[in-house]
Amino acid sequence: MGLFCIDPDKCQRDYICVDECPMGLFLRSGRGDPPVEAEGAEELCLDCGHCLAVCPHQAISLRGRSAAGLPRLESFPGIGPEQMAGLVKGRRSIRAYRKKRVPRATLNRLIDLARYAPSGSNTQPVHFLIVEKAEQVQALAALVTGWFRQTIERQPELAGQLHLDKVVERWESGCDCILRRAPHLIAAHGPKDLRTTQTACLIALTYLELAAPTFGLGTCWAGYFMTAAANYAPLQEALALPQGHQCFAALMIGWPKHGYVRVPERKPARVEWR
Repeated sequence: MGLFCIDPDKCQRDYICVDECPMGLFLRSGRGDPPVEAEGAEELCLDCGHCLAVCPHQAISLRGRSAAGLPRLESFPGIGPEQMAGLVKGRRSIRAYRKKRVPRATLNRLIDLARYAPSGSNTQPVHFLIVEKAEQVQALAALVTGWFRQTIERQPELAGQLHLDKVVERWESGCDCILRRAPHLIAAHGPKDLRTTQTACLIALTYLELAAPTFGLGTCWAGYFMTAAANYAPLQEALALPQGHQCFAALMIGWPKHGYVRVPERKPARVEWR
């Protein structure tokens, strides 16, 4: 059995699949017949599903899977340029959260959206870690301060550039500038030796970050945490990621304590046309 099967009765010979397959695995037969499979297709296929998604006639089965059970895009409400502008421009990095947990079902819905983010060669290497309890989030923030103290001692010039002494002082006075007393933390991790992992993790959490406000939630990138997770053994031990995995992205998430009513200005886009 080959990689794909095309129903000759359903196929309209429009060769859309030939145009859209990223690996060029569908070939014109040259006789007005349905497309044929390229040599080595089984090995080269990314299993991205483009062929199932693009054929309007449900003529293709890929590895025994047909398009019949896949959701149709018409079932989702559309979003126009103005709504998208409001979402993108209205997004804020939230650093003050209500002391209220987010239901697990809501977090799962966000993860379900984030898993549709693109990844190089459709490797889909992203794993998600959700730190659900606020006290555990605070314990991780405390570990980050350990990395700060180590950096202040061993790399004073770098620590000075990052003002880590001020962050530690604020932490010791009861102010969390690291994870902002967020009720939850979502980290994206995956195989560190796979070239696509870092970018895929960042894109996945960007998807999640943009989706969060539609649920009434706010997020903030956990930059201090992300850097410490890549460099500080005690934090890595606490995260207990699978062997060979690294945390490449992390977001604080929760219900915003305050609402925003204006869109602040940003620098003009720096664009070069060629």
